[in-house]
Order: sequence, then C-alpha cells, then structure tokens
Amino acid sequence: MDARPVLVIGRTGQVAQALAHVGGARVVCLGRPDADLKNPASLAQALDQNMPVSVINAGGFTLVDRAEAEPDEARRLNVDGPRALALACRERGVPLVHLSTDCVFDGDLPRAYRPDDATNPICTYGRTKLDGEHAVAQELGEHLIVRVSWIFSRFGHNFVRTMLSLASTREDVSVVSDQVGCPTYAPGLAAALLAMAQRIAEPGFDAWGIYHLAGQGETDRASLARDIFASSARHGGPVARVSDVPTSAYPTPAKRPLNARLDMTRTADVFGIDLPPWQEGLDEAMPVLIREIANA
Repeated sequence: MDARPVLVIGRTGQVAQALAHVGGARVVCLGRPDADLKNPASLAQALDQNMPVSVINAGGFTLVDRAEAEPDEARRLNVDGPRALALACRERGVPLVHLSTDCVFDGDLPRAYRPDDATNPICTYGRTKLDGEHAVAQELGEHLIVRVSWIFSRFGHNFVRTMLSLASTREDVSVVSDQVGCPTYAPGLAAALLAMAQRIAEPGFDAWGIYHLAGQGETDRASLARDIFASSARHGGPVARVSDVPTSAYPTPAKRPLNARLDMTRTADVFGIDLPPWQEGLDEAMPVLIREIANA
C-alpha cells in the first residue's frame, strides 16, 4: 500500500472531522488558510507540500438556507474552489474525491435516485453543488463525485444535535414528515471515503464518475426525530413529543427535495461498500451528544 497520505481539504466540517478521527496518520486534514478553496495558490501549495496519494474535498459552503442570501460566496466555495482544486490535481497527476449532495435533485422521483438520473436542483446550494460537479469533471478525468445526504455525527451541527437541543428546553417539537431520505453517520461515511480514496490511487483503476453514498435504510424527518428521542431515552438524555407537519407549514429560505433517497448500487458494485444501518451510528454518537448538550 502507498505510504503517502490522503489529503483532505476541510478541517471543521462533520465529514472532515470524521475523516481525521477515522483516518489517523493516513490522512492530512487542512482548512483555511493552509488549503483555502478561495485561494488556488494555497491548494497547489498544499498538494506540493504533502504529496498525497489522492485528495478528498470535504470543504465548501454547506449552509443550505444561508446560500440563498449569499449566492456569490456559495459559488466561490462550491464551484470556483473545486475547479481550482481539480486543476491543481490534474497538473500533479493526483486523483480527487469530491463530495456533493442529494440537493442536486428536485426530489420528485418516486424512487431512490441513481447516479445517472437527471438533476434539477431547486435551491441555490444545490445549484452551486451541481455546477461544482461539472467544474471538477471538466478539469480532471481522474475524479469521483460522491453524493451524500442527511449527515449526522457527534461533530458539528446536524439534525440530531438540533433535536436534542430542542428537547432540552421544550416538551414538544414539530418536524416535517414529508421529507424522506437516508441518514448517514459521518464516521462510517469517512471510512468508506478513505477506502475509495485509496482504491482510486491503485494502478489500473478506471471506474471514474459519480457515486452515491448514504446509510442503509430510509426514513422521514419526523420519524427520524422520534428515533433520536428513543435513542436519547435509552442513554438517559432529553426527549420530546414529535408532531408531524408538512413542509408547506414550515417554510425555510431554501427549498429542499422531498425525496432525498440515494441508490448506492453502483458504489457497492465497484467498491464493495455498503454503509451500516444509520441506527447503529445514532446509538454510537448519542452518549457524546447528550453530554455536550447538557454542558452547553
């Protein structure tokens, strides 16, 4: 196995933190200013200094609602930055794993989305992420675009942490019940991404393109909230009653796809990867989250 590290662009996001936790000495995680998606020279320098076997881009503008008010910043981080990173990788012969999102779809399909299904983003975040996919593909042939969804972990901000925080101050919460997806535990996702990043550096790999990666099983957000509180109760944490509401009754600045389910068949066929059921990750993360919320 090549002893060179996998270089991760991003340091503070859920996936980047999980990659650092799971990968240990196998990964080098760099955030700003050492590897700034708005500074192409810093990206080139990071590649030259670390000489990675491959790169995972876990950075970007991920605040879905804020992207509606800051579209130019979202474009700089989700389109221009990945383009510059892909160009730097091409010039050095380094393959790239670029993370994308279920938000490139409109959510109208009645089944899980496959990598080759038509895209039609309905929010600024989704549009910039799709344009970022195109930018990477235009600049670098040796790339994987990995779309992920509904990420949660003990790191950073996510739906699980939000629900627990709400339950610590109120008895009832209203959660949309018509958005369906596949929750994804960041450490499990990170282990899979690391395996993919190492595999694509092997001689002869040629299955480039788009892949989907998410936890096994699907649920709606209201049902997920109930499962969160059930897990919290088992660990002595806060609980709340959940009232189902439609998305139309809970407007947000950005529209989100009602169907965020991702079909992982191609990922399993090419890489032999199936993430575990998301419920396992929920129970694993819960004790840490409960402690952190209690101490907040």
